[in-house]
Amino acid sequence: MGLLDHIQSSADVGRLRRDELPQLAAELRAEIIDVCAVTGGHLASSLGAVELTVALHAVHDSSRDRIVWDVGHQTYGHKILTGRRERMRSIRTSGGLAGFTTSSESADDALTVGHASTSLAAALGMALARDARGAPYDVVAVIGDGALTGGMALAALNQIGHQATRMTIVLNDNEMSISENVGALNGTMRRLQVQPWFQRAESRGKAALEDLWSPLAEFGSRAKKAARRFFDPASNNPFHAMGLRYVGPIDGHDVEQLAFYLAKIRELEGPTMLHVLTRKGKGYGVAEADPIAWHGAGKYDPINPVSAGKGYQWSDAFGDAAIDLAKHDDRVWVITPAMREGSGLVRYSREVPRRYLDVGIAEDVAVTTAAGLALRGEKPIVAIYSTFLQRGYDQVIHDVALEGLDVVFAIDRAGLVGADGMTHQGVYDLAYLRPVPGLQIAAPKDAREMRGILRGALERGGPIAVRWPRGGVVPAPDAPVDAWDDVPWGTWEVVKDGTDVAVLAFGATLPYALTAAGGDPRVAVVNARFVKPLDAAMLERFADSGTPLVTVEDHVLHGGFGAAVAEFLSDRGGAPRLVRLGIDDQHVPHGDPVAQHEALGYGPEGIRAALARLGVGPSAPVAVAERR
Repeated sequence: MGLLDHIQSSADVGRLRRDELPQLAAELRAEIIDVCAVTGGHLASSLGAVELTVALHAVHDSSRDRIVWDVGHQTYGHKILTGRRERMRSIRTSGGLAGFTTSSESADDALTVGHASTSLAAALGMALARDARGAPYDVVAVIGDGALTGGMALAALNQIGHQATRMTIVLNDNEMSISENVGALNGTMRRLQVQPWFQRAESRGKAALEDLWSPLAEFGSRAKKAARRFFDPASNNPFHAMGLRYVGPIDGHDVEQLAFYLAKIRELEGPTMLHVLTRKGKGYGVAEADPIAWHGAGKYDPINPVSAGKGYQWSDAFGDAAIDLAKHDDRVWVITPAMREGSGLVRYSREVPRRYLDVGIAEDVAVTTAAGLALRGEKPIVAIYSTFLQRGYDQVIHDVALEGLDVVFAIDRAGLVGADGMTHQGVYDLAYLRPVPGLQIAAPKDAREMRGILRGALERGGPIAVRWPRGGVVPAPDAPVDAWDDVPWGTWEVVKDGTDVAVLAFGATLPYALTAAGGDPRVAVVNARFVKPLDAAMLERFADSGTPLVTVEDHVLHGGFGAAVAEFLSDRGGAPRLVRLGIDDQHVPHGDPVAQHEALGYGPEGIRAALARLGVGPSAPVAVAERR
């Protein structure tokens, strides 16, 4: 048996000798590779943090001390070391472990995470609570250099320096978020790494560094100042200006050195930042060579690993359309908050580099930069996930909508998102965007319709959101922009005629409605591709004829599409019977989206049951349609 077989908690790691930690790290890395081969998941980021994870648990007891991981996609090793090894092959599957740290899953998870840049503010709050109660625990925040590009993280650093409470901040610097990091701060990290004082420290070796720490630990004024000048030259270090003690950079894959520094830092007063240099994908050749492709890996053979392709995705359809639009009109720009790969913009960034902006993990900056471009006559598209647009909501209202600016929000991952789960579900965007005056919302049924709606949005002007789901889609046929389909603005499309009831669906739910209706001549199915404005003329016809309606949405019911239809009919007076299908008042965990749609009552069987309540619909059970 190896060392890992005896580890169930931080306390078990803490009982190991320091010279045993490298072996534990090697076993942990092998375990993560084997787990991800079975389940897929966040491979490269977890491999890059293996030694750091072991060192943290060797020094801190996560059942008592608070280790706050930013984002959480690097925490597979943390989960394995804290009693969840046997369940790891259930990760990101229905009923299994979450892909990120989740406080309801384990007492060792200090914070439920998934979005970036939240760790520092949360850790500050925990440290202040500890000090107020005189509690005997340590607080450690682990944040990557990618998450440090977020304004929330920088604002929290400023406050931490002001409060000067005791805490450790580990800056896990691998030069990446998912894409390569951008911005001036990233350049500062690189300059710090090549400073002469750092090179001298490297050449002197660990023994010399240990000697330097001795006087620092004595808290003598002269010794402290000398050590600070060595480790923290104010002329080069932005963190010192914020009131933080800075140590590093050090090798983030030397587990014994990491444990040494972490143990020393916990003895110091005030906030200390430990800057560690790591390599994403460390120890697994393919992941080191291409950490972007292996950030979120699918299942693979660990001996002969091949990154499985996902087929043509909605994000690919957007990226292809964006290239054509930008080449057709030199006022078109695309802005993304650190999601080049996820939003299908790799080729765009190469072919239209002068009108492509990656602002880092700063969604608010993405939106307001788009506003600035629009104010000067440009046509910006903000490519963003539904869950991340939440972080730029004030800017949508204040900086874009108040002036009715020509900004298109290209919203990817709308609806349930599968393995990423609760923190990433894109099921609130209709509810938070519908109340914004002047902002219009569309949801295409396929890549061809997406293309036409995007062109129409840019031509029409004003703030417009176009949303689509995660997953595969059939590519649109090649055609110049001028030949793309015209989509009459604000109109719906009857895709199946029926006499007795109409199912109003859009996006991912439209195939479900068609499956549920089958060949029944009594059931009409409508592609309700515009959520704001609604197709008032079609709704009036249904209302005048007394046709019962079923709305179907991959979204929360409160404030969603069905609510919009209900409001319209209520305001009109004398509304026909309406059944709304969607997500009730609940958070939805990770799982297979198709199965979750059915379980939540808006898959084909759920629609069939609603039709049956209205007295129509197929009499035979309906097979669940497969979604790519």
